[in-house]
Amino acid sequence: MSERLPAFYAHRGSTWSDIRTILHVPYTTWHLSHVAIGAGLAPDVDWTRLAGTLAAFAVGLGVGAHALDEVHDRPLGTTLGERTLWVLGIGGLLAALAIAVTGMYVISPWVLAWAVAGVLLCVAYALELSPIIHSDVGFALAWGAFPAVVGYWAQTESLGWPILFGAAAATVLSAVQRSLSNAAKKIRRNGEAAAMTPEDEERLRTWEVPLRLLSAAVPLVAAAILAMHV
Repeated sequence: MSERLPAFYAHRGSTWSDIRTILHVPYTTWHLSHVAIGAGLAPDVDWTRLAGTLAAFAVGLGVGAHALDEVHDRPLGTTLGERTLWVLGIGGLLAALAIAVTGMYVISPWVLAWAVAGVLLCVAYALELSPIIHSDVGFALAWGAFPAVVGYWAQTESLGWPILFGAAAATVLSAVQRSLSNAAKKIRRNGEAAAMTPEDEERLRTWEVPLRLLSAAVPLVAAAILAMHV
């Protein structure tokens, strides 16, 4: 029997391990890939704009939203203090807004509008302020369609047919992620204090093997699309 951790990417033993855990690295990489896919669907890629967009999502979603999610109801059971989580959460969102302010002068004032919308989505989802946003559909749109659309818009300052299909694909991929993840969570977090039984581990493989494979596949798809612009 093995230790029952709250997620396959969870770590234990130190403050750094807890920070790595709340960053949800496989999932954050997955959703950053949606940004890259959206950008790659544009006729031309401005790599500086892409870097800024990825950085904003990395600190806003990867750090800010995930820290607020942990401070809200401790789904990952880390030992990070409440003050630390609030600092990481608010700091990550403010950093995303700071990047957007720079983009507002370099690209368009609409950059800040996109950033404010993203921050509101992060806060509403992480703190469960809205049952509409904190739902299967809300997750799929907020972490699937939204990053892809912003990635495309940051390149073109417009919307077009390519991103309609790209956003739809990202929405479906996020819905699949949530479905598989929720099933795995039920196994991992039921009787969390107890070790995993062989039966639990077998059931877990049913959900987590495809989840891990998709966590690797989506970034590869993003890389393939961007490679066409090199």
